[in-house]
Amino acid sequence: MHYKGAIRQHHFPHRIYLKNLKMMILWALIVLINNNACIYGRQLEHNNPAVPVMSAASRFLLESAPAKTPLLEEGTRWALLVAGSRGYVNYRHQADVCHAFQILKKGGLRDENMIVFMYDDIAFNENNPRPGVIINSPGGHDVYGGVPKDYTGINATVENLYAVILGNKSGVTGGSGKVLGSGPNDHVFIFYTDHGSPGIIEMPCDEVVYADDLINVLKRKHQANAYKSMVFYLEACESGSMFEGLLPKSLNIYAITASNSTEPSMATYCPDYNHTSTTSYEYDVCLGDAFSVSWMEDSEKHDLRSETLGHQFQVVKSRTAVETPDGGSHVMQYGNTLLSKEILYTYMGTTIIPNDTYTWEGAAPPTLKSVSQWEADLLHYKHKVIRLMYSISTMIEVRDVVDYSTVRLQAQKQLLEEINSRMLVDNRVNQITTFLLGTQRDISMLHTARPKGMPLVDDWTCLKTMFLFFAHSQVKVYEENCGSLSRYGMKHMRTFANMCNARITVKEMNAAAARICK
Repeated sequence: MHYKGAIRQHHFPHRIYLKNLKMMILWALIVLINNNACIYGRQLEHNNPAVPVMSAASRFLLESAPAKTPLLEEGTRWALLVAGSRGYVNYRHQADVCHAFQILKKGGLRDENMIVFMYDDIAFNENNPRPGVIINSPGGHDVYGGVPKDYTGINATVENLYAVILGNKSGVTGGSGKVLGSGPNDHVFIFYTDHGSPGIIEMPCDEVVYADDLINVLKRKHQANAYKSMVFYLEACESGSMFEGLLPKSLNIYAITASNSTEPSMATYCPDYNHTSTTSYEYDVCLGDAFSVSWMEDSEKHDLRSETLGHQFQVVKSRTAVETPDGGSHVMQYGNTLLSKEILYTYMGTTIIPNDTYTWEGAAPPTLKSVSQWEADLLHYKHKVIRLMYSISTMIEVRDVVDYSTVRLQAQKQLLEEINSRMLVDNRVNQITTFLLGTQRDISMLHTARPKGMPLVDDWTCLKTMFLFFAHSQVKVYEENCGSLSRYGMKHMRTFANMCNARITVKEMNAAAARICK
């Protein structure tokens, strides 16, 4: 052992010497290569000064550097686009979805990976001034052409929606049969635009999606390991209530909503009584929604390979801000907000924009003139009456005057019926609440939201039994005694939820409805 140790001590200095010698030789070779390259470079520059020269050593280092990581390392992009309303008065929702499809299509998403739900009764509606064309902004281009008709008309159902999200082909009825067949490495984008109320969003066939049901479907999608990450953009009144206190971060879903849990979202590009443009006179409906057109117009102005979800959130939040003179809403984010650092390209692809000089960086983006979605219907009827009055005043033929006068009277009747219906619903819900809870508590019950981070209601089964479309619902009792609740009446869902939270019974609700509406 001692002898071997002596040998190791004797040869150790030689090892250092040899190592240093190798390094010196390597360094000399690098210097020699650089010197020769510089001589050659000077000769090349003399012959052609415009040609840049790179040393061999520099070229070696550059070629040895690791390649840039691809923007989308693996997986497939999937998209689900849903317009949850029907009727020409709701033109804007289908326009939003069609516009979104065009953006994703140009971004590189394949048709087989995009699924569209819409009633499809707008493009060729008798009221559409441009048959077969849908626009999403004044003077805008057609966004309807090429949009797939996956689930339209009576096939745009809640049952099909859930089956599509879960990738359950056997669960769909009618339609194209396409589903979100995403896998563990895929990225999913869902855009849903519609009417909403606390805890619900609507579907075209007089059905609703409840917040707890939607979250449970998303949980099942996550448990099936059927996506890597998901982004959910939701345009609807009180849309924050669909995720508030319900969407776990662990699902790896980043949700952005057009409004918080207590306020309406906003329609935009609406009729202009001053007729400042040809389009505003031509259309008597709102062409888009503030949140929706904001994210889409932002996407069209930037290279999405560099813009993050978080940046788009800030842009959209600013454009739809409640502080604007024309009103607005508070755009919110829920779920795993760490995904906001990811680039939009991951979910939407991108259209390369040559000379992309358009930017909102360093300045507030332009705000949008908007109106509450609850008021958009009334605006449509009002503008229709005004437009018909203007048309009659320019008529020459008596026959045409008579025809337009009849149509104007019908439009006035629609407007008055809508206003009266809303007043009746508000009054009766107020009366029932007062009857059940007493005068000291009725107003607060109508408007009070639960603390931030809490869901709308604890007992979702109770809330569902309050709703119109369930055979044994308490709202069915309301309808039988008080008349139709109507779409407008859904804005009182918070009242019904708070009744559940206050443990109001079916028997008590029945007695109140019978007493007030007898």
